[in-house]
Amino acid sequence: MTAIGIDLGTSYSCVAVFRNNRAEIIANDEGNRVTPSCVSFTDTERLIGDEAKSEESMNYANTLLQIKRLIGRTYDEEIVQKDLKLLGFEVLNKDNKPQIQVNYLNKVTTFYPEEVSAMVLTHLKEAAEAYIGSKVTDAVITVPAYFNDSQRKETKHAGEIAGFNVLQLLNEPTAAAIAYGIENEDEGARNILIFDLGGGTFDVTVMSIKNNVFEVKATGGDTHLGGEDLDNRMVDYFSKMFNEMHNVNMMNSKRALSRLRVACEAAKKKLSVATHAKIQIDGLYNGIDFKTTFSRATFENLNNYYFDKTIKTVEKTLTEAMLDKNKIDDVVLVGGSTRIPKIREMLQKFFSGKTLYKTINPDEAVALGAAAQAENLKLGKFILRDIVPLSLGVEVDGDFMSAVILKNTKIPTTRTINVTTARDDQTTLNISIYQGERAATIDNMFLGAFLLEGILPAPRGVASVELCFEIDSSGILDVSARDMKSGQKNKIIINDEKRLLAEKDIARMTADAEKFKQADEELRNQHKSKNELEDFALRTKQSAQDLYSDQKITKHEERHLVELCTETLTWLDLNKKANPAVLKQKKIELESIAHPIFSQLYLFDHTKTNLPKNSRENCAEFDNVEKFADADSIAATWSPSPNSSTDDSTTFSNSNNENRAGPSNWGNGRSTLRASLISTGQNEQESLKKVTSYDQVLKSLRQKLKNTNDEEEDF
Repeated sequence: MTAIGIDLGTSYSCVAVFRNNRAEIIANDEGNRVTPSCVSFTDTERLIGDEAKSEESMNYANTLLQIKRLIGRTYDEEIVQKDLKLLGFEVLNKDNKPQIQVNYLNKVTTFYPEEVSAMVLTHLKEAAEAYIGSKVTDAVITVPAYFNDSQRKETKHAGEIAGFNVLQLLNEPTAAAIAYGIENEDEGARNILIFDLGGGTFDVTVMSIKNNVFEVKATGGDTHLGGEDLDNRMVDYFSKMFNEMHNVNMMNSKRALSRLRVACEAAKKKLSVATHAKIQIDGLYNGIDFKTTFSRATFENLNNYYFDKTIKTVEKTLTEAMLDKNKIDDVVLVGGSTRIPKIREMLQKFFSGKTLYKTINPDEAVALGAAAQAENLKLGKFILRDIVPLSLGVEVDGDFMSAVILKNTKIPTTRTINVTTARDDQTTLNISIYQGERAATIDNMFLGAFLLEGILPAPRGVASVELCFEIDSSGILDVSARDMKSGQKNKIIINDEKRLLAEKDIARMTADAEKFKQADEELRNQHKSKNELEDFALRTKQSAQDLYSDQKITKHEERHLVELCTETLTWLDLNKKANPAVLKQKKIELESIAHPIFSQLYLFDHTKTNLPKNSRENCAEFDNVEKFADADSIAATWSPSPNSSTDDSTTFSNSNNENRAGPSNWGNGRSTLRASLISTGQNEQESLKKVTSYDQVLKSLRQKLKNTNDEEEDF
């Protein structure tokens, strides 16, 4: 069955099919190759596309446009509230989700944004079926690269409402790159930059194309920047002009604003080919006519903020792709707004006069690429490697986001990490998912959460929960968790429409990640120091209990260590925000007490498993050494007698070598051992023989520990 590709745009949409070894644009029933993403309702019918667009100025309350800016968003978002002031139709708050109200067939009817988008998709589907001559159900639908998970999910839902089997949600700039690659398949390896500025969204993607492999290097953009924003600036400019000229306030008249918007859009298009455009509207407000001339220079000055923003995004995306602008072979223009002369001038200047790639129709490139990908999913003619636009992670320690899937990771992908409990005998684990580039969760966007129950009771830090993040080829996230011991499982598909990643959040995350880089690094260091102290205290406490059970340390030592570790963990619970320097000092204090107690084990137990075989055999002579000297006396500092032999002096000299590994008092243990042997009644010769063997063991031990110093320090 034939599959089609659809570019579902904010202002206009386009549909294409791949056949006869090439992608073809499908015209609508009026013969136009692009269709307005517009739906209008009257007392007698529903209009879609060009017919609906013609109703915009008169039937403004029932003509729905720019729906893509509402899909997957929440009603209370600042950018949504700002848009609502400029829209002619009524938008209600339904459980914090935008719901559109219209009068259809003399009845008040409401629709969710995805339902309206489904109407546009259905219109395109019917045009495709008429063109192909058969039923069409499979489609690849494109979305902006910076669409978040909720926006992608609702777009896919719209496709399903329209009767499509959505094969894939494809990023718009990636689709355009595929169209470019097909046009230039004989050019060899190339690095390209897709500059996609449409009616409502803006994307920049850097890609490499080699041997039929399309690999995305980096992507950037803004889900709320496009031609509609330029129109809004013009509407605001002219409405203020009209109010000042006639001492009125037309801002509360949706009819007047809708008519002015239509005129501004026409003037904007005119300025792409001329230096001046006229705006004439009869009876704009209170019967007052409005007539003015608008220059290209004024238009450019009015929207210079947006133009500069696009160039800064290009520069940042190239940095993330680790490519110099001189390494870009072609700059491909996509989207109707790239026809604006100022945009082209600034881009060409940024790329040192490079000729921009304008061979592909900017209105059609995305649909052509989507159609090619729909065919490729069946035949596998080329390989596509897309990426994640923003990092995804899980909340740990209550306020820290641990990134699981990093920004610019290739998709589809699966990443797994292990998390654990924070309290003793904890049987449930709340898993919160975030998206963003900051270290603290409060600075990132909350996507959703779920609860894993049935964890077997255990001391904190013991339970192990496997957390799996999976992103499919459409960029939709699926998170699952499994308790490794009990086998309990739970999962979530992030589609909570109440938790969205708005444009303001994306812009803030990107800017703040640079601005507060130092603060983020300090937070990461604090988190690292806290974890190191907690881990050391828990391991030391457990080791002390285990060693006492094996009768390798005394009850006094075990109790002392356990009390110290418990005090440290209690302090840590009360001082989670402590300075890294304080945390490190606490760890040093605990180490200074634990290490002398544990160090004896290197001589009388650990030596056997870490030294060469001959050294372990020598060490066997000292299995029962504790009956000659207690552990504390061996670890204690020993001051040799003035009558100590030359052998003793040599041993002390070696033990003080600055490059040795192990505690500084190990050499003193030699004299302690010798004195202990003599005190038990053994003669001088036998004692000296055993002490000589002790020397050999000690030297081997030092040499071994030199090579494993880093490994042993963790103990």
